[in-house]
Amino acid sequence: MKIKTGDVVKVISGHYKGSTGEVITVLPKKNKVVVEGVNIVKKTLKPTQANPEGGIEEKEAPIDASNVMLYDQKSKSVSRIGSKINAKGEKVRYFKKSGEEVKGGKK
Repeated sequence: MKIKTGDVVKVISGHYKGSTGEVITVLPKKNKVVVEGVNIVKKTLKPTQANPEGGIEEKEAPIDASNVMLYDQKSKSVSRIGSKINAKGEKVRYFKKSGEEVKGGKK
């Protein structure tokens, strides 16, 4: 999976098509990602001692990784990702459209 936590992605299909956000969590075994502000679901909470009132919580649910693409903020477009060895001898990800290295993303 070429998407990492902290990357900025754009949703390319589904109900939230066109929206962008930062990746909060990556679930590689399920091939899913959780994106900030995308796929909001409401979850009811039972009253507990810690939360005696209970209530309704809104949170992001995972979406399939095939429905998102990395977003290049410099060129304001989405692009496929490749990997190459840079001048320092490190393996880096780059946008195939513009050739720029991907900034951000934690391992």
